[in-house]
Amino acid sequence: MSESFEASFSVLVTSIASSAAISLGLAPNPSTGKIEEDRAMAKFNIDLLNILQEKTKNNLTADEQQLISHLVQDLHLKFVQKK
Repeated sequence: MSESFEASFSVLVTSIASSAAISLGLAPNPSTGKIEEDRAMAKFNIDLLNILQEKTKNNLTADEQQLISHLVQDLHLKFVQKK
């Protein structure tokens, strides 16, 4: 049975945020099942979200804007707390 996926801004942002969370050691790496930290990769993914947020400013729905804002704030906080 094949699954159908719909590409959207929310899916893109959530995917990048998930990668950041995995890199921060907040969730297991799906490939290994282990908790692994890679601060450089976490920072890279958070920076990608910041770029997306800046480049899409005034071009998102209210829900999309809220999603990316909350994810960026939450990931920044967790990144700082993990120092």
